[in-house]
Amino acid sequence: MHTREEQLKAFGRLLDIMDDLREKCPWDRKQTFDSLRQNTIEETFELATAISRHDMTEISKELGDVLLHVVFYAKMGSEKGEFDIADVCNRLCDKLIFRHPHVYGEAAAQNAEEVSHLWEQVKLKEKGGNKTVLGGIPDSLPSLVKAYRIQDKAANVGFDWEKREDVWAKVKEEISEFEAEMTELSNDQINDKMVNEFGDLLFAMINAARLYKIRPDNALEQTNLKFIKRFNYIEQQAKEKGKDIKDLSLAEMDELWNEAKRIAD
Repeated sequence: MHTREEQLKAFGRLLDIMDDLREKCPWDRKQTFDSLRQNTIEETFELATAISRHDMTEISKELGDVLLHVVFYAKMGSEKGEFDIADVCNRLCDKLIFRHPHVYGEAAAQNAEEVSHLWEQVKLKEKGGNKTVLGGIPDSLPSLVKAYRIQDKAANVGFDWEKREDVWAKVKEEISEFEAEMTELSNDQINDKMVNEFGDLLFAMINAARLYKIRPDNALEQTNLKFIKRFNYIEQQAKEKGKDIKDLSLAEMDELWNEAKRIAD
């Protein structure tokens, strides 16, 4: 691992390169906050994918791409005379110190749960911070992540199940309500009530995941990757038999699926 001096030198090198690119590269010079926004979102998702795969080399690379965007925005901010990378770092440091009174102040927190409760109290008091308990949740968060954050923030002010096992009654209730709505419609029909009931069911399942210390987005991504691996196995086996996957019967696909479960995971 590198020394602190080497780390600071590397960061300074990045800032120098960003200065050069902004001055000498037509593409970099043309970029604006708005033009980079979608790229930033994509880079963040690529980092999340690398994390899901526990690929440390890829995580390091994707972190670099995200850091590039941070430096890029800071450079454009300095050109406008609004802020620079020092402002970004100092504002972050000030916020971290303010939000960690158990480290830099007199407050006490003995575990991560107590820290989470303390954070919500601090954020409500913070100048320019959240005005309501749920006010700090970005509108643009993916729905699955947003549901988890909503529930987590509500729980941090005491709005939660007394025992985590109690959540299963709610899950079963939501399943029953969704099933009841489905029985009133034919297979090719859908209405707002059905959508709402299914949303309630998902919300309850995410709540259950939270109570059992499972990140539902991580769990779902693991299942996504597992499905892709198994389905790719089916497709590959079909090709080796000289067939297109569409030509396989459901029974043949099921057989290969079970085979993939045994050897491909």
